[in-house]
Amino acid sequence: MIPAGVEQQAEWTTRPERSNMLMLRVMSWISLTLGRPLSRAVLVGISLYFLLFSPRARGASRAYLARALGRPPRWSERFRHFHSFATCIHDRVYLLHGRYDLFDIQVHGREVFDAAYAKGQGLFLMGAHMGSFELARAVGRQQPGLRVAMVMYEENARQINAALAAISPTAVQDIIPLGQLDSMLQVQARLDEGVVLGVLADRALDTGPTLTLPFLGRPAAFPLGSMRLAAMLRRPVVFMTGLYLGGNRYAIHFEALADFTHVERAGRDAAIRQAVTAYAACLERHCRAAPFNWFNFFDFWQPPSAARHNPP
Repeated sequence: MIPAGVEQQAEWTTRPERSNMLMLRVMSWISLTLGRPLSRAVLVGISLYFLLFSPRARGASRAYLARALGRPPRWSERFRHFHSFATCIHDRVYLLHGRYDLFDIQVHGREVFDAAYAKGQGLFLMGAHMGSFELARAVGRQQPGLRVAMVMYEENARQINAALAAISPTAVQDIIPLGQLDSMLQVQARLDEGVVLGVLADRALDTGPTLTLPFLGRPAAFPLGSMRLAAMLRRPVVFMTGLYLGGNRYAIHFEALADFTHVERAGRDAAIRQAVTAYAACLERHCRAAPFNWFNFFDFWQPPSAARHNPP
């Protein structure tokens, strides 16, 4: 397991948190009081603010969009990138309050999820900072007894729970923090209960093992830790992303990545590399199909140590 504190070393984990609890509470109140159409007007100003006054994020957005689109992005496209991010955060208020009726949600590859879940041994949903992972709960509403928990590093878990509590005191998620002595035991216990464990597996820690793969035309370091955890516990892994399509429309995509159930120790490393390679291919395909859903506003293509010492 990665020791506690390591997560603070990667550049993306050391960015100052711009949001605050009061603003989140106010935004939640506006959203639930005025409704989605009226409260969305506030998002225009928020998106413009970050586009104009966050140079690092603006530069990272421009560089990413140039790769995803295959050409320099227009100013309107750069605004759309920030606005899609703001929209997904805004819509999370409604999703956490169970207002799925406000959205038109398409599900692709549901049979992939159902087949893995039917094995009754729990499974890993490998997502990314792309679109809305909160939509996984929309699938859970259609599956009686299905429970979803998130696995993430301790400081991230603390920040997210604080943010969710600001939105709604009852919205705090079931989160398993990594970096603790009993983290592996907690993960295994939840899986044994048939819980679906969500992991955002696209961000590498500075000292964690990575696999360098071509991604949107340049080499990028993809972390191995999440897939290694799934392999050690011998569980199936399904890719999941919830893409924002504009208006009130979202599309959930499930794709099979790996099934480590019968993978022996001798073949584990090769199976992990194959699964991470498939994961990166899924991300690239969806980035090209829905480019404004990628929410890593830092230089994803720099090695973690280089990003920490030479931030964009």
